[in-house]
Amino acid sequence: MANKKGANAVVLFVFMFLINFVVSESHNGRELELLLSFKSSIVHDPSGFLSNWDPSATTFCQWHGITCNNLSHVETLDLSAKNLSGILVSSSVFNLPFVKTFNLSNNHLYGEIPPDIFFANSSLRYLNLSNNNFSGHIPNGFISGLVILDLSNNMFSGKIPREIGLFSGLKFLDLGGNVLLGKIPISISNITTLKYLTLASNELVGSIPQEIGKMKSLKWIYLGYNNLSGEIPKEIGVLTCLNHLDLVYNNLTGQIPSSIGNLKDLNYLFLYQNKLTGSIPNSIFGLKKLVSLDLSDNSLSGEIPELVAQLRNLEILHLFGNRFSGRIPNALTSLPNLQVLQLWSNRFSGQIPQSLGRYNNLTVVDLSTNNLSGRIPDGLCSSGCLFKLILFSNSLEGEIPRNLSTCTSLQRVRLQNNRLVGELSFTKLPLVYFLDVSNNNLSGNIGEQNWDMPSLEMLSLAGNRFSGKLLPHLLNAPKIEFLDLSGNEFSGTINPRFGTLTELMQLSLSENKLSGEIPEDLSSCKKLVRLDLSHNQLSGQIPSGLADMPVLGHLDLSGNRLSGEIPAKLGQIESLVQVNISYNHLTGALPSTGAFLAIKESAVAGNDLCGGDTTSGLPPCKKLKNRANWWPFMACSFAGLLLLVITGFGFLFMRGRNNLEPKRVENGDGSMWELQFFDPKVSKSVTMDDITLSLKESNVISRCKEGVSFKGKSVSNDLQIVVKEMHHVSSFPASFWSEITEFGKLQHPNIVKLIGKCRSDKGAYLVYEYVEGKLLSEILGNLSWERRWKIAIGTAKALRFLHSRCSPSVLVGDMSPERIIINAKDEPRLQFIFPFVDNQPFLPSSYVAPEARENKKMNEKSDIYGMGLILIELLTGKTPADAEFKVQYSSMVEWARYCYSDCHLDMWVDPVIKSQASINNQNQIVAAMNLALHCTAGDPTARPCAADVFETLKSAFRTSSCLPSLNFSSPV
Repeated sequence: MANKKGANAVVLFVFMFLINFVVSESHNGRELELLLSFKSSIVHDPSGFLSNWDPSATTFCQWHGITCNNLSHVETLDLSAKNLSGILVSSSVFNLPFVKTFNLSNNHLYGEIPPDIFFANSSLRYLNLSNNNFSGHIPNGFISGLVILDLSNNMFSGKIPREIGLFSGLKFLDLGGNVLLGKIPISISNITTLKYLTLASNELVGSIPQEIGKMKSLKWIYLGYNNLSGEIPKEIGVLTCLNHLDLVYNNLTGQIPSSIGNLKDLNYLFLYQNKLTGSIPNSIFGLKKLVSLDLSDNSLSGEIPELVAQLRNLEILHLFGNRFSGRIPNALTSLPNLQVLQLWSNRFSGQIPQSLGRYNNLTVVDLSTNNLSGRIPDGLCSSGCLFKLILFSNSLEGEIPRNLSTCTSLQRVRLQNNRLVGELSFTKLPLVYFLDVSNNNLSGNIGEQNWDMPSLEMLSLAGNRFSGKLLPHLLNAPKIEFLDLSGNEFSGTINPRFGTLTELMQLSLSENKLSGEIPEDLSSCKKLVRLDLSHNQLSGQIPSGLADMPVLGHLDLSGNRLSGEIPAKLGQIESLVQVNISYNHLTGALPSTGAFLAIKESAVAGNDLCGGDTTSGLPPCKKLKNRANWWPFMACSFAGLLLLVITGFGFLFMRGRNNLEPKRVENGDGSMWELQFFDPKVSKSVTMDDITLSLKESNVISRCKEGVSFKGKSVSNDLQIVVKEMHHVSSFPASFWSEITEFGKLQHPNIVKLIGKCRSDKGAYLVYEYVEGKLLSEILGNLSWERRWKIAIGTAKALRFLHSRCSPSVLVGDMSPERIIINAKDEPRLQFIFPFVDNQPFLPSSYVAPEARENKKMNEKSDIYGMGLILIELLTGKTPADAEFKVQYSSMVEWARYCYSDCHLDMWVDPVIKSQASINNQNQIVAAMNLALHCTAGDPTARPCAADVFETLKSAFRTSSCLPSLNFSSPV
């Protein structure tokens, strides 16, 4: 009997083994089929990462990106950041029965995700599809065991499904950076296990659900950059595990709920750019773990209580752009970790606490545009790290503290529009690049002081009572670009050595007591755009050399004692748009060209001049009588010869131009197309057949949100081209195609040239030159510092051309590393699809400025924001999509600001270039990061223009000890 039972047990074991074997083999076969199906859907694998996905060579457990469990079933599929592109088919890898981790993030996958994605696999625990081009609605369904779901930075649209609340095991949910509409579903509050929630950068409306109070495990809430309205629910106050609350850039109203004071673990509270009113609840000042508090750009009012002293860990305090009043609390002086204090544009009054800075760790102080009085505290730079001091537009009195004259960390100082007196003490600060003390009551003989400010690029001493000769020591500042000494009591002559300031762009010496002649040496300032010498006692003639200044746009010589005739060459300066020579002793005729053609009467009054247009109000000049009687014959002969030459060139021009006119051509399938080229060489070699033959899946080189790009060539001469298929054409305005024609005329060595367009009822295509190279996003991690800097300079040069040299200016729209091709010579070529137009479908991107994502309108300042992000990537090697920014910081910009303010270069510079960071390179890196943070300023008006970006980068590279100079119209 025992033997019989033993035999039965053996038989049963063998039987079960065979069953398991058969089932396992069945599963393995299905998994192999799904994996190969996925590989076939990938149309572009530039790095060949999937090259070993070959069942004849190895088992799939050995394939790149795959990890198997002990039973040889796929458990992890990680293909993140491999530059893959393609469409996920319905019978997809989401049906792998045993997979737990699925990561396709940071690729170029597109189309809709399979509708059964949340029904197919109950074993899935981690799903990350972020930073792709997926579109369509988020599918219905749920996976109760899913722990992490990241669909951020795609193009998902529609509403958030109500079934989201059935993901009962989720701890991490990120749906940010899409085009999601509607309200936040109340069902989301059923995910009581959730720790991380971000729905930022969508188009969500309505109020924040009160039911959010049920989600007591939450540590991170990020709902910024939407259109949420209503009040902040007081129920947030029961989320006692919360350490990060970010509701910025919405339309939230009402008061800040006092219940937020219950969040004792809160480190970061960001409520800026809303419509909040009332005072700050006292309970907020009991959040002793707060590191950063930003309530800026609201309508908050009331006084800041001394209770702020309890925030002992506070590093950043932003309350600017509100209606706060009363005194700045003395308690701020006792916060040992306080680094950044920005209270500008409020209604604060009284004195600045005199102990401010002595016991803090200040790096940035901005108290501008308030009603402050009294003296500037002398301990502001006690930390030795203060680099930005902004106190303008107050009623500050007394002398500038002597301690500031030894604050060698200072870089940017703005003290204008106050009542300061005494002498200018800080003239030996090696890092200061921006110094504005205009419109005070400062005095003294500047020329007697020994200046040592080698980084100085912007200096304004205007509207004071400085006297003496004109700054002979300052003439050793070769980097200076903006110099305003107007409205003082300077005397003597204009020093000829001003001509050695070759970087000078603006020079104003008006309203002084200067005498003598205008030195001819000024003509050496080839970058000078504005020259104002008005209201002095200058004599002599206007130097003819001024006509040799190629970019001079504004010239004001009024209110002097100049005599003689106006140099005729002055009217030949093409850049000159505004001239004022009134109230001098000038004689003779006005030049009949350039800015003098339609000059206003007020700009020439008070002289003995003649000629000009009717607008000048001057009498006509008398005609000359002694003319040779043979000139008519010579003139006619010359005119005849000129006409013959023009006719010949006109024939050749019209012949070439005909090749560039729009043509209607018939394609091989009988359809009619309108075809136009913008390059005569291309028009002779590329045909409509060449364009249509390139439209094959095997020729796809990229896919993005605007369309698909194909590589093609001319059959006649093998000229390589790129054909871009256009999406959303029906939504473009009627003016779009005429704008494209203008766009085709643009030529710049750092811009990929548009060489043609074609369209019909079946579709539309743009034709570009083909540039051999790789995208910046593909190669950035391996670049040296010198190569990165060269790319930054070239990209800025392209942007300057589009913004400053094109009329009207041309916008890139999505200024990102995906738009920049790097050729073999490390020269960047900026590629973009078409000029951004108002009716174009808005395509969200991490590189689009926050305000543009909010109001769906692009402008030059949004391009500058994208340029700033590119600079941060070049410096740090990181991207806006990096996961670490979702854990501690609201964005890469916030992280960069924090790191830069903390003065630790090693914390943020890319390790690849850290080893190359010599002293000179370190200065360049710091200068570039400083510029990047200006480019990404939250206030668009505080961002520099493209020309300033280019000049700053060029200047910093040429002379690395110099930090960038930017002239902003608002506090930064």
